[in-house]
Amino acid sequence: MPTIKDIHPGDPEPLGPTVRSDGINFAVHSQGATRMELLLFDNIADDKPAVVIPFSRTANKTGDIWHLFVEGLPNGTLYNYRADGPYRPDKDGSRFNPHKVLLDPYAPAISGDFDWNDGDPLGYDNTNPDDPDRHLRPSKVSNLGGAPRCIAYRSDFDWQGDKHPDIPIEESIIYEVNVRGFTRHHSSETDFEGTYRGFMEKIPYLKDLGVTAVELLPIFEFDRFDGPFRDPVTGERLANAWGYNTVAFFAPESHYSYYGKLGAQVDEFKMLVRELHRNNIEVILDVVFNHSREGNHYGPTVSFKGLDNNIYYMLMPGQPQFYNDFTGCGNTLNCNHPVVRKFILDCLRYWVEEMHVDGFRFDLAAVFAIDVDGQEKGKTPIIEEIETDPVLSRIKLIAEPWSIRQYRLGSFSDRRWAEWNGKFRDAVRKFLKGDLGIAGELATRVAGSYDLFAPSDDSERSPYHSINFVTCHDGFTLNDLVSYNEKHNIRNGEGNRDGHNENESWNCGYEGPVEDAEDLDDERKETIERLRITQIKNFLTLLFLSQGTPMLLYGDEMRRSALGNNNTVYQDNSLNWLNWELLKQHREIYRFTKHIIEFRKKHSIIRRWRYMTSEEDETPILRNITWHGVEPEKPDFSGTSRFLAWTLEAFETEERWDVPIYVASNAFWEPIEVELPEQEGRRWYRVVDTSLPEGEDIVPQEEAAFLPDDSYEVPPRSTIILIAR
Repeated sequence: MPTIKDIHPGDPEPLGPTVRSDGINFAVHSQGATRMELLLFDNIADDKPAVVIPFSRTANKTGDIWHLFVEGLPNGTLYNYRADGPYRPDKDGSRFNPHKVLLDPYAPAISGDFDWNDGDPLGYDNTNPDDPDRHLRPSKVSNLGGAPRCIAYRSDFDWQGDKHPDIPIEESIIYEVNVRGFTRHHSSETDFEGTYRGFMEKIPYLKDLGVTAVELLPIFEFDRFDGPFRDPVTGERLANAWGYNTVAFFAPESHYSYYGKLGAQVDEFKMLVRELHRNNIEVILDVVFNHSREGNHYGPTVSFKGLDNNIYYMLMPGQPQFYNDFTGCGNTLNCNHPVVRKFILDCLRYWVEEMHVDGFRFDLAAVFAIDVDGQEKGKTPIIEEIETDPVLSRIKLIAEPWSIRQYRLGSFSDRRWAEWNGKFRDAVRKFLKGDLGIAGELATRVAGSYDLFAPSDDSERSPYHSINFVTCHDGFTLNDLVSYNEKHNIRNGEGNRDGHNENESWNCGYEGPVEDAEDLDDERKETIERLRITQIKNFLTLLFLSQGTPMLLYGDEMRRSALGNNNTVYQDNSLNWLNWELLKQHREIYRFTKHIIEFRKKHSIIRRWRYMTSEEDETPILRNITWHGVEPEKPDFSGTSRFLAWTLEAFETEERWDVPIYVASNAFWEPIEVELPEQEGRRWYRVVDTSLPEGEDIVPQEEAAFLPDDSYEVPPRSTIILIAR
């Protein structure tokens, strides 16, 4: 039984558990509860609490915050809450149920692995699963034995003088990566597979590749078994691999912790951040404040539903028993309600101040633009508060600027926000696939998407606000983008209905891997493979030679494949796990990726931090870009063009390698002879030709091949980079 010396009224702030030397203060918000209890446990597996402490409405409640201080409790105490109140979903949206134990929304850690489908987490009477109105009646079944425990944990981690790298975003190379998937495969050769510690062992690899920031797929505690899906081939239950279904927003994911001790996940995550910082690599967290694991009216009761369902979620007007679902995940967090805004801001500050992270990528951030009245607005309170919060003033903010209801790319107009640029992705894919009429669109994207991010009277935006990417966790990997025309999602258990149908991919002449293709001869196999390799290099070249901030998906640098599956959210297996043997098999692609990153870093003219105004009409363009066609300064942006070329003109700088750069990309299946633009007093040297074999495809600039002629034959489906000196 927990050691309790005395119980005091406690303090209403801060929310959550505050571990002190003499005990623990507990504070939780609930406006509608009529009774609140604190449950204390001896062990994780206990099916009943060792102590139940009721909150007094007079002594332990300030406004809507219930609080008390338990003297004598040690660090690492296990606890839950239980809240009683009205259950009137169809009247006012309330869903209190004293039979359900709740997680503290501010809990810094959650106990172990668990399954929310065990232990009857449903807050409603599910005795008749076929009754559509069953959610209107409260459950009378306790979930004490099956619920995870909150851990009141105070970390005494030694940061050893840790400092944020503070890398300007225009200098950033972002690497989107799944913590578990990065080292879970046995080929990672670590004793800490799939954990924060395992990830640490790969930091030298990241540093060698040249990335400056890791953007971690969600690492807040999530439910691994939140879906009903099974592999139709093996019958195996499918587990959530991505983590976009949060149950505890202040708690690092527990099954990413190697030691699994109570609170170990907190210190192990901090250790990962500290070691990344030591290697000058920033940590950006992918965070999900648009919905939660609790789902729709048939979902489980985890925390928010049982504390203040009608505050935390956007309910349907006139039908509060149902949830507005602007996310495709069952519910939508009511982000602009004062209580929810405070929760989000407290959470962000916690991860910056306590966990030392360097930025956030906000999943489905367009939801932030929906106000409490359900109307979409330009700048809502939550957006403004994030922008102006002093603790968040120095970190990176990245929006995924869409949801299933909205597409708001370019609308996060404050200079603080960068945005995932889906139009860049689509234009590059279409162009290299060989689609007509894309050259002009691609030119706009290459130049920093000034149509989306140009500065205006009320914004100070720049090219780096565009997060350029070709692939991300959601969709085909880069290898699969050049290997499949269609998605192959049968193993997801949804009859291949899930995932996007329009991928703008091209299989280069054969669907899937060619190694074991019995209907292809060796020569044809080799031709297809060489074309795929060239196409991958084309994608990488356009990604890293474009103005904006590039983001690379983990494993693309060594041709990681998900076998044509473009929605691997429930594939916690080799479709998400990085097979490190690929590094040996596809060393050519790794080498190319590393060198193209090095090339970008050496040239400030590829990393412009602001647009320059045209002298003629003050149009916000990059003045140092000159567009070309087969002849200099005669670009072809017509509907029949499959060719784009441009020169980045050098300007005065102290950087050694800041010289004029010529880039040309030929998406046609025939070679194109181009006349090279003149550079007074300089000659052109070839650094990149993606059609050439390894060792010649990309070379260090000091080894660039001199071009004696004033023309160059750009091979079919290839991209070149020249420098003038």
